[in-house]
Amino acid sequence: MKLLETYILRRVGQMFLVALLPVLAIIWTTQVLQRINLVTDSGQSIGSFAKLATMILPSIIPVVLPFALVIAITQTLTTMNNDSELTVIDAAGARRTILVRPILLLAAVISVFSFFVDNIVEPRAKTVARQMIAETYADLLSSVIEEKTFRKLDEGLYVQISQRLAGRMLKGLFVADERDPAYELIYYAKEGAVDDTGTTLIMHDGEVHRKTPDGNVSVINFDSYSFDLSDMTESRGQATLKASDRDLWFLFNPDPNDKDYTIRPQSYRAELHRRLTDWILPVVFALFSLAIAGDARSHREARLHPMVSALGYAFALRWAAFYAANQIDTDPEYIAVLYAIPIVSSIISIIFLGLHKRLVMPSFVWDGISASWRRMQERLLTATSRSGGGAAQ
Repeated sequence: MKLLETYILRRVGQMFLVALLPVLAIIWTTQVLQRINLVTDSGQSIGSFAKLATMILPSIIPVVLPFALVIAITQTLTTMNNDSELTVIDAAGARRTILVRPILLLAAVISVFSFFVDNIVEPRAKTVARQMIAETYADLLSSVIEEKTFRKLDEGLYVQISQRLAGRMLKGLFVADERDPAYELIYYAKEGAVDDTGTTLIMHDGEVHRKTPDGNVSVINFDSYSFDLSDMTESRGQATLKASDRDLWFLFNPDPNDKDYTIRPQSYRAELHRRLTDWILPVVFALFSLAIAGDARSHREARLHPMVSALGYAFALRWAAFYAANQIDTDPEYIAVLYAIPIVSSIISIIFLGLHKRLVMPSFVWDGISASWRRMQERLLTATSRSGGGAAQ
């Protein structure tokens, strides 16, 4: 690799990391905070929560990588143009491959890494995360860790305890069961315990109130009562794996006896084609970023910043691919559309690069953005002048 190519590769690589890490950290933090209830509701240690948070990271990386690459390419090439470096390269008679080769090399490496994460690391991480959550909530005793606080164990089932003692013993039990539409049950008990298997709640010295839809209430006192939890613990203790949790080899050859596959076979087909197209997006994004920002231009030229145009194209292409992948569930014809999106985008970018033409945002889009921006500025100035006039009066 030539010295100039190494220089460009190093600058784009550094900017790629600068753009990637903060965005990745922000998105990862928002995803982790959505699962903070795993600690608050089930009493898990911070170590378990940290492990779960780590398992979330692989699902975010492939989504962020292409956009970070777009920012890195457009920002680096724009800076080189402002410093007249692109002008000097053109004046020296260098081929455009001086710019294209190192950037596409970096994009290819990122694409391979994205394929590895999306098809090998992410499915395993999701499987581990689902199993952790299932095992955490399998023991329903841990779900009511806080005393004197209502906890929702299942849809229509709520539990409160006054005190929890050693040996799985509970004091002051209150259970509200509204799962059966034919009647509502409310249990009061002075004490109780969950058996070692976690499938039965045994209550002592209490009463149960049974209320029918017509408002009639019957009260039954009991010395001992067993409340069955087996259905909940069995369903919560087993993680249900979906198409997004499967590795690529399973998607190519699904198990016909798999429970989830028999219910939603079309989702596995959609996931397979999504996996086969998403990993190439960094190369596609790199091509149209080069077509937008890879030319020397005058500083007097009034135009939209290349990063804005490139990110606009990137979001539009990503949304189109996401929409096509979702439509495959109901319409297999969208498979061709899903593959056509990156192929057509790449061909158009290559044509613009070969003809030394600049890929720009359509004029009607740019005019609409400019008009909206002017209207917003006018409204801000009007609001500012009004507030200023009111203060002066």
